[in-house]
Amino acid sequence: MKLHHIAIICSNYETSKRFYTEILGLNILREVYRKERDSWKLDLAIGDHYVIELFSFPDPPKRPSRPESCGLRHLAFSVRNVEDKREELNEKGLACEEIRIDEFTNKKFFFTQDPDDLPIEFYEE
Repeated sequence: MKLHHIAIICSNYETSKRFYTEILGLNILREVYRKERDSWKLDLAIGDHYVIELFSFPDPPKRPSRPESCGLRHLAFSVRNVEDKREELNEKGLACEEIRIDEFTNKKFFFTQDPDDLPIEFYEE
């Protein structure tokens, strides 16, 4: 029917919470501390559309993003204007790759990464 949400485990909850809310601009739907797991769970949305569950757990193992390995490759967000989004993120202190053109669709896109080096793509629609 549709993608419901994506779950992400972060290494530093406050850093990742700031990244996804203050830098990327996702909205907080709910934030819960689960004492039995010593874990935070943050439900995030684009507008009212629920998209990401951000979790913290004590000492999660690192998952390599580079070199590319099996599993989730990256998250991609649609934007109206890639140049504007890249400039906005750069102004917020985020290092962004150069804008590229998708060789199959001729659409513009660029990558950056979250605090745990998960690749994040912005794709112009």
